Amino acid sequence: MASLIRRQGGEPTIAPSMREAPLEKHEPVFEFWKRLTAGEIDLVILMTGVGTQAMFDVLTTRMSREDVVAEMNRHPVCIRGPKPAVVLRNWTVRIDHRAPEPNTWREVLTILDANAVPLSGTTVAVQEYGKPSIELYDELRRRGATVVTVPVYRWELPADLEPLKDAIRRCVAGEFDALLFTSAQQAHHVLQVADQIGLREQWLAAANRCVIGSIGPTATETLVELNLKPDLEPDHPKMGPLVSETMSKAPSLLSAKQSQ
Repeated sequence: MASLIRRQGGEPTIAPSMREAPLEKHEPVFEFWKRLTAGEIDLVILMTGVGTQAMFDVLTTRMSREDVVAEMNRHPVCIRGPKPAVVLRNWTVRIDHRAPEPNTWREVLTILDANAVPLSGTTVAVQEYGKPSIELYDELRRRGATVVTVPVYRWELPADLEPLKDAIRRCVAGEFDALLFTSAQQAHHVLQVADQIGLREQWLAAANRCVIGSIGPTATETLVELNLKPDLEPDHPKMGPLVSETMSKAPSLLSAKQSQ
């Protein structure tokens, strides 16, 4: 992202706020696999590329890659976005249903409904991404499905919090014109660290004086819940469009905020 911002004349400050931490215990993955091979799973939903790869890596500690691929190809697979597609392509696993942009849990349901995938009375396995997708589970259950969750990693704070703490302090000092969020979890972690250093309310006030860019609907919903007011969200939930739209719209948005 830093290079994208520089290419368009901006000055980036990158403040890592999260890292993917693999779960130490893999029982849920092996329990899912046991049920899959027993024919008890009717649909597999893969939410992230990192999670899909991690799940396959765990499975291949006990079986061959060929066995994993063969079994996966016996079952319908739905993916949330382009990153799991890359992993499945590398593993030669078939994709039956692909959620459209902006690739939220809502689009997962949309593509399943559009393709008339039967859910009532079925068992659906969902590879989690960092935290449970409660809304998706609730909607699947409302349609009559039983949900089996497959957690493979969780989101944690970075080991080194100093860059994030420094960015929070600089934001409070008014040194930034725009703040870009590329995931919902980032906002939670920023506020968690702002709390730790006693700057939560000051950071919230300072952040809302900046232009706030959100990568997509899920991040936007979370920002609003946290009392942050996103000013823009690109049509395509990718870093390139987010940076381009921010760089083109930030001057006028910032001017409007400063005149209020």
